[in-house]
Amino acid sequence: MSATTITTDTTRSLRTTTVVAGLGAAAVVTAAAAAVHAAGVSFEVQGESIPVLGFAQMTLLGAVLGGLLLAMLNRHSAEPRQRFFQATIALTAVSCVPSVALPDDAGSKLSLVLLHVLAAIIVVPLLARHAAD
Repeated sequence: MSATTITTDTTRSLRTTTVVAGLGAAAVVTAAAAAVHAAGVSFEVQGESIPVLGFAQMTLLGAVLGGLLLAMLNRHSAEPRQRFFQATIALTAVSCVPSVALPDDAGSKLSLVLLHVLAAIIVVPLLARHAAD
């Protein structure tokens, strides 16, 4: 096998994992959000409720961004796995800031933060398996 083939196979595998992890996490997070909403959490931000399908869209977007981040780190970092974990921890924390700052009630704030963490717990380890170190 040539280096090009290995890189192509690795890239294809990362793409596949990104899509599968993103869809799986989107399904889990959306189901969890629907259950939390049914239990009485409003998910209201500045008077407007977050649509349940918005959780799926944003989770899938986060997974794709994570896959792109790892692909970049695989090309440009001597320690892509370590840098990926560092970056995803920081980015997950930053993504929680609006969840804490914007919702109208404590239940929504806590639920949104936990849903961010749930998505990260599903996606990050699956993608990290494809780190090139």
